[in-house]
Amino acid sequence: MVAQYFAQIDDNNIVTNVKVVQQEFLEANPERYTGVWVETFFDTAGKTYAGIDFIYDYETQNFTPPYVEPVVPPIEL
Repeated sequence: MVAQYFAQIDDNNIVTNVKVVQQEFLEANPERYTGVWVETFFDTAGKTYAGIDFIYDYETQNFTPPYVEPVVPPIEL
């Protein structure tokens, strides 16, 4: 049995949860896995493994990390 990884996305395509679960189990238990779940890949070239707050793109079927504002430390004189 090969591990499969799925990301739950909200209405804005933002990842809210990531689970290791077989697709058959996920589909057989809709009351346990509510909402939209898309497969994410851990070791696949050209694919980004999903993390919380990552954004899913339906066109590329891939995830992009959220933008994080760089922190610039103040300069002490």
